[in-house]
Amino acid sequence: MSVRRSLLRAVAQLGYHAVRAVSPRVYAQDGLVSVHNHDFMRDESFVRAYARGLRALGDAPDYRWHWRIHVGLWAAATAAALDGDFVECGVNRGFLSSAIMERLDWDRLGRTFWLLDTFAGLDARYVSDGERTAGALERSSEELASGFYVAGAKDVIANFAQWKNARVVVGPVPDTLPSVTAVRVAYLHIDMNCAPPEVAALEHFWTRLVPGAVVLLDDYAYLGFESQKRAMDAFAARRGVAICSLPTGQGLLLRPPH
Repeated sequence: MSVRRSLLRAVAQLGYHAVRAVSPRVYAQDGLVSVHNHDFMRDESFVRAYARGLRALGDAPDYRWHWRIHVGLWAAATAAALDGDFVECGVNRGFLSSAIMERLDWDRLGRTFWLLDTFAGLDARYVSDGERTAGALERSSEELASGFYVAGAKDVIANFAQWKNARVVVGPVPDTLPSVTAVRVAYLHIDMNCAPPEVAALEHFWTRLVPGAVVLLDDYAYLGFESQKRAMDAFAARRGVAICSLPTGQGLLLRPPH
């Protein structure tokens, strides 16, 4: 990780600690400071799901993504009431998807969770010119070197071995999209830190999304990922739908009934 990015993260962490020291009831982490109610963090089912997500990280430290995981669990619970498989494009170590599968008692649902990732950082072939100029490939290499990005799928496959209805698909999107045989999709999570494969995934699955299906975009409103936001906004405009921008940095889209 570059010295500049390490310094910015360190400064942010100090800021969060300072806010919580002054007012322990304030939520301050993961790019979000809020005085609003976040008692979901004490809910037993949330605590259990979050802990299972942490297990997927192995020796990596807690990301402190509580509100982001809360949104993901809500999205998954909403989608679980619909007919269709779950798909995640951009899994890394499987933090969110492991928490979801724990929360939903996954194998009980009788559907498949498809988990797609290079498990090797960004594929240079699918990085846009703008992202390349902005240093996306360098950031990817730094995240691999630091251990934030997983290098290889072995540990990830072992993590998801707990569930018989989990399918880990190794390789870059869009190359691997045909491997997903799901006819109906109720939940689609996209987190590939790169616009072209993210749009390709949403285009590919759009007609398979059942009415009311939940699409969760991890980096939609995150600072420094404006290329992804612009690309997703253009997709939404073509389809006549709107993406809700969340203060967690995520974007939320529901498949309309037509």
